[in-house]
Amino acid sequence: MILDKLENAAFYSRMSENLKMGFDFLKGTDLAALGAGRHDVLGNDVFALVSEYELKKPEDCRLEAHRIYTDIQYLVNGEELIGYSTLRNQVELASYNPEKDITFYAGNGTPIRVEAGMFAVFFPQDLHCPCMQIVGPEKVKKIVVKVKI
Repeated sequence: MILDKLENAAFYSRMSENLKMGFDFLKGTDLAALGAGRHDVLGNDVFALVSEYELKKPEDCRLEAHRIYTDIQYLVNGEELIGYSTLRNQVELASYNPEKDITFYAGNGTPIRVEAGMFAVFFPQDLHCPCMQIVGPEKVKKIVVKVKI
């Protein structure tokens, strides 16, 4: 897991060409004007999912992990908690769904505060529990760049 500000993304872009493309998309796009939905960067290898949503109570959120994609989760506005844990012997709540590249697990992980202008990168070994409110309901805009590994 990586947590940082977008201004420091160049440091992490050296890890892979697909990660670089994901960060370049975030740095070179008017994110405030970007509409909800899917935006292709490199077909199914790198694409962005834009959403605006109300944060939830932690008990209404689930830990998740992916096998095919790494997530770059970037907050355009607002702030949220994202639970984090490394993948070890957690209890699966549902079997892996290959169509959605997702498995859900019990628990919430350790909360990490992510503010507008920050990103968190979650690799396949990183369980993450997004969308958790900090104090109460708040609407946020987030872009999740899915990067094929």
